Amino acid sequence: MSGKNNRDRAKAKRVVQEQLAKERRRRITLWTSLGVVALLIIVGLVGWGVAAGQESDKTAGLTTPSVAVDDGTAFAVGTGPVKVDIYEDFMCPVCGEFETGAATTIDQLVAANKVTVQYHPIAILDRASSTEYSTRSAAASAAAAQGGKFAEYHRVLFANQPAEGSAGLDNAKLIELGKSVGLTDAAFSDAVNGGTYKAWATKVTDTAASRGVNSTPTVLVGGKALEDRSAQGLTAAVEAAGA
Repeated sequence: MSGKNNRDRAKAKRVVQEQLAKERRRRITLWTSLGVVALLIIVGLVGWGVAAGQESDKTAGLTTPSVAVDDGTAFAVGTGPVKVDIYEDFMCPVCGEFETGAATTIDQLVAANKVTVQYHPIAILDRASSTEYSTRSAAASAAAAQGGKFAEYHRVLFANQPAEGSAGLDNAKLIELGKSVGLTDAAFSDAVNGGTYKAWATKVTDTAASRGVNSTPTVLVGGKALEDRSAQGLTAAVEAAGA
């Protein structure tokens, strides 16, 4: 009988030990899980802080032209019912070809009050010049828009478009072109020389990318991508969108 009691006590002791071991493992697992969660929260906060800091650096000193539309990313020409969005880089040779072929048609559609054209000057070809010409010219166009001469300046920039891969036009030339379309006050030249709208140009480019724009020119008619960028293709798309 004594042997049986000893076995029972040993069995009970093992059960208690196993339960205690399980409890220790449970506590270790719990604290490990809490530690992982805390670490993930800390990493997330650090990552958010870094991202926020990077975004702050990119948009530091951001000045948005008061005349800009579409959440401050574009300049509107015309007041017609069909919206045409044009994303262009002033150094992009294909954009220059589009403007050469479609400018007259766009003018006619605007004059007939059929379209509102929203120009988005973006900068994706800074690597193709040694002076960040894409950003500087986009910023200069913003200064021109603020001076009430976006359409005119937009046209004269493409008429004097530098070759892709070149240094691009210097600030003195950008100011000279502005004067040729009536931007003769100091506000325009100061904005060009001071880079007032360079951070804005970067912001517009980032916004365009977030909308899926990854090449120039990108033309949307009534929100739909224009595949045929000829004058005839543009006219047909506008007519279809307005039908």
